[in-house]
Amino acid sequence: MNVEGERTFDAPRATVWQVLSDPSSMAQTMPGVESFDVHDDRRWTANVKIPLGLGGLKMKIDMEKTEEREPEFASMHIKGKGVGAMMNMQTTFLLSEAAGGGTQMKWTADVKIAGPVGSMGQRVLQPIVNQQVQHVLGALDKQVQAAVVKADKG
Repeated sequence: MNVEGERTFDAPRATVWQVLSDPSSMAQTMPGVESFDVHDDRRWTANVKIPLGLGGLKMKIDMEKTEEREPEFASMHIKGKGVGAMMNMQTTFLLSEAAGGGTQMKWTADVKIAGPVGSMGQRVLQPIVNQQVQHVLGALDKQVQAAVVKADKG
């Protein structure tokens, strides 16, 4: 399942890059994070509970930055394992100066889900994935705005 989109942030590109490159900031954008461990500046692990209908799917998610060109491009490989599901995701983002100021982000994610949860099919999973993406983007915007305020005070 491929998802992609664009988002404009009212912040300089360097600030958006800083938030996207900071594992602890990114942890705060992920829904259902129960614990988060940074191994180094390229690899980290999160234990999450993803809301699925009546219950939640607990997953251990390993994230690794696979490519980085500051301040414009990064890609990550994300693997998740849980009872009833395995997830593989490749995601990228590209940052550019937005017309009229701010930063434009183009992002893509290729998500593969296997196991009983994956067998629910794209028709069922697509709205859940879209909801999670909107949550992450909204939380990312809050992190970027907090970084702008911090930079203004500094």
